[in-house]
Amino acid sequence: MRDLVPKNELGLFADNKGIAKVDSMAVADAFGKEHRNVIRAIKELDCSEEFRLLNFEQSSYINAQGHKQPCYNMTRDGFTFLAMGFTGKKAARFKELYIKRFNEMEAFIKNLLEARAEYPLLTGNIKLIKDKPMPYHFSNEANLINRIVLGKTAKEFREEHGLKSGTSIRPYLSTDEIEAIDLLQRVDIGLMVSTPDFQQRKQYLEWYYMKKFQ
Repeated sequence: MRDLVPKNELGLFADNKGIAKVDSMAVADAFGKEHRNVIRAIKELDCSEEFRLLNFEQSSYINAQGHKQPCYNMTRDGFTFLAMGFTGKKAARFKELYIKRFNEMEAFIKNLLEARAEYPLLTGNIKLIKDKPMPYHFSNEANLINRIVLGKTAKEFREEHGLKSGTSIRPYLSTDEIEAIDLLQRVDIGLMVSTPDFQQRKQYLEWYYMKKFQ
């Protein structure tokens, strides 16, 4: 299944269950170690088998020669346990960096999942106020919020970033953008009942966004 959030420049990503992880190849690169040595360090960790299974997911990749090679995807706890054995000033800097980025990734996942949870409520309200809701009623509402926050529709965002049609754009947004979309969806849910007129609702949402985020 597709990851919830794709890998960033440090190899951090969120799997399809919303768990922040990092791959062993990226860790080896960041800490200036041979990947095979990181793999060996993971295998030789003095931890319980239960901990290993929970925090070190065995995976694979294709190397430059086209051969399948083993690697691991680690949770925050798995990374922390492994990184305990990395010493020196450079290692200390990267430990701090990864812990900071894990925090950011987990906050991003939380905002992303909350925003996704709000979307069914938004579509539910459309069904309440429209006798015969059409597909464009739903896309218009989503485009309204995306234009206010991103300055473009989801389709335009995909085209700009080379994403396939139908791909969710949320994993590619910043934490601030996710937070703004989440909040505007909540506001729009109420406005759709009290202010059915689309243009008037658009003006209210734009005003609210300016007051809250500008």
